[in-house]
Amino acid sequence: MPSRKKATSTKHKASLLDRIFLPGWLELLLILIFLVRLPSLFEPFYYGDEMIYLTLGNAIRQGVVLYQGIHDNKPPLLYFLASLAGNVFWFRAILAAWMMATTIAFWKLTSVLYPKKQRFQIIATVVFAILTTLPLLEGQIANAEVFMIGPTIVAFYLLLSRKLSTRLVFFAGILLSIATLFKVPAAFDLLAVVFLWVITLFSKNPKWGDFFRTVAVLTAGFLVPLGISFIWYWSRGALNDYFVAAFLQNVGYLSSQRVGSIIQQEPFLVRNGPILFRGIVMGTGLFTLLLLRNRLSKQFVFACAWLLVGLFAVTLSERPYPHYFIQVVPSIALLAGMLGTLETIEQSLTIIPLSLVLLVAVHFKFWYYPSLPYFTRFMQFATGTLSQEEYFTTFDKNVNRNYKLAKFLISTSKQKETVFIWGDSAPIYALSDKLPPMKYIATYHINDFSSKESVIKTLTTTSPEFIIILPGSDSFPQLTEFVRKSYMLIHTIDEADVWKLIPPRTTSLFL
Repeated sequence: MPSRKKATSTKHKASLLDRIFLPGWLELLLILIFLVRLPSLFEPFYYGDEMIYLTLGNAIRQGVVLYQGIHDNKPPLLYFLASLAGNVFWFRAILAAWMMATTIAFWKLTSVLYPKKQRFQIIATVVFAILTTLPLLEGQIANAEVFMIGPTIVAFYLLLSRKLSTRLVFFAGILLSIATLFKVPAAFDLLAVVFLWVITLFSKNPKWGDFFRTVAVLTAGFLVPLGISFIWYWSRGALNDYFVAAFLQNVGYLSSQRVGSIIQQEPFLVRNGPILFRGIVMGTGLFTLLLLRNRLSKQFVFACAWLLVGLFAVTLSERPYPHYFIQVVPSIALLAGMLGTLETIEQSLTIIPLSLVLLVAVHFKFWYYPSLPYFTRFMQFATGTLSQEEYFTTFDKNVNRNYKLAKFLISTSKQKETVFIWGDSAPIYALSDKLPPMKYIATYHINDFSSKESVIKTLTTTSPEFIIILPGSDSFPQLTEFVRKSYMLIHTIDEADVWKLIPPRTTSLFL
């Protein structure tokens, strides 16, 4: 009897140790992930979207209400992380830690899918780490897609590793909602797990009541963080601004890569034909998996379903930005692991979904970024072969000019003074910790959601201390006329004109 108790205790300790300690190969992989991400910590302020996130983060620190006082079109969690970071270094450091934790979560997911196939776990996790870490798909940049896959993976791990309970399913819904509060397309991943439940339901004696109750609990959990965010912005008087900017305006991005005045005038089916076709492809793929459910493993069905709903989400806007593809990296990695390790017909069948990934990438002409030149430039910078100015120029020719302008603003303006910048302005706002006198940061925000007439009206009312007009910016004759009346050109930095507000008494002397 004592020996049985001792054996049980030993088994419990072993199980606990398995949860705490990581396999040696994964520890090595995490070290490599950190080393590969190290150059990203020393990148300049240059990446447009990231600069917008940091500017909104600065606005949060200054007490500005998101969406009401300052605008972008994503849900709020990314901006709160940017607020916590404050600059590129800490934003990337948070991302590095986040992705190392996400890689561990992904490994745990692989160990649930194939607990006795360590080779599968290694291949899938390594592929995942490569695709989310290298510059190939902008994995080193703090975009919403890189953050949102973490909560999704943890949710799937919980749902697949344990017996379903109300509490667990509810918590998984919360995690999927958190992913959605980074970026809305993450919500599509919820369909993958619901589809897996449908497959399971058809494989046994159907208990539709239990199924609908489980889906209802998952949905309830999903709605909680979203509901809290709505209540928060309602309490701040910004509910309409939040709902329109973070959710409704994203509808305008559907097939936005090809939307123009001619296309917008076409009939609904013609205008939305491509996205409807992709929906049919997704539905056909899921229905095929349902028909073949008794011939295929649940692991294969899950990976394919996750890929199908992910590809639909990735191609919603038809824009070729590489970081969009991050959403389907987990399912791609699972299928790559199956391709490399399975000894069944499913090993060959993985070619079909992986070929679909290639077809989507080629058809939509998704961009990619070479990785070797990126690391070569960093080594040249680290060894002194490239100066900081030369290194910064390799990212964007205007980086050094933006740093000079930000330095000038910091040294000549007071902390709370606003600045209006016409042109590619987000890096300068982020570098100088300045905010515009209106809710729109980028020129494309003004073009899409406001007007030049509204800009002039706002500038007349708010009188920002400085107005900067960048070279190569869109023609804005009204702005040129406005600054010549009330502002004085005090500096030109690399062809960027810096105008300073003339005090009212001084202005009257010229009248």
